[in-house]
Amino acid sequence: MELKDAVAVVTGANRGLGRHLAAQLVARGATVYAAARRPGSVDLPGVIPLRLDVTDEESVRAAARTASDATLLVNNAGISTATPLIAGGLDGVRLEMETNFFGPLAVTRAFAPVIEGNGGGAVLNVLSVLSWLHPAGLGSYAAAKAAAWALTDAAREELAPRGITVSALHVAYMDTDMAAAVPADQKTDPADVAAQALRGIEEGLPEILADETTRYVRRSLAAPQNAA
Repeated sequence: MELKDAVAVVTGANRGLGRHLAAQLVARGATVYAAARRPGSVDLPGVIPLRLDVTDEESVRAAARTASDATLLVNNAGISTATPLIAGGLDGVRLEMETNFFGPLAVTRAFAPVIEGNGGGAVLNVLSVLSWLHPAGLGSYAAAKAAAWALTDAAREELAPRGITVSALHVAYMDTDMAAAVPADQKTDPADVAAQALRGIEEGLPEILADETTRYVRRSLAAPQNAA
């Protein structure tokens, strides 16, 4: 997909990876709706702030009406509650699923007819290495990202006949607020991740693996498993 003159909606664009994605899309000549629950928190030059709460269906529908010229959707907004699935509270698990799975699903459902009506385009879902790796301490996050991976694969098949490609961005820790407690040498620069993601969209890649940790884990999925 050509990003110059594309019209992109980036969720969670007020900080972290989303902010880098929005800024780099502007630099490539795209029109960018920078979506956030509080659009006043968007301080990027050259973007159109857009109110969008991915957990609020009316907010999602209103955003799709406003950004009716969209050709690219970036499902970036997400949270991490670090809730264990067994010992943790169900409220934390539900919140994570609502934001990280049902949120992208609702936004994709709302924007798919918009993108199709504008001649087709692309969807990028920001996932995680934890789509495939499920540590107990991050059980709710991993479960939500695994579900979002399944969503991405199913949506790719469903939306292809409508002229919409669907890509998944997988990454481990990035240098953002969400990973503030992680040692610096274990984190990837989100600006670099954003650049890789946009190249992947341009090339129509189904998966973008943004760091060596993610590439290693992805390769391990295809490795032969020893029988018990």
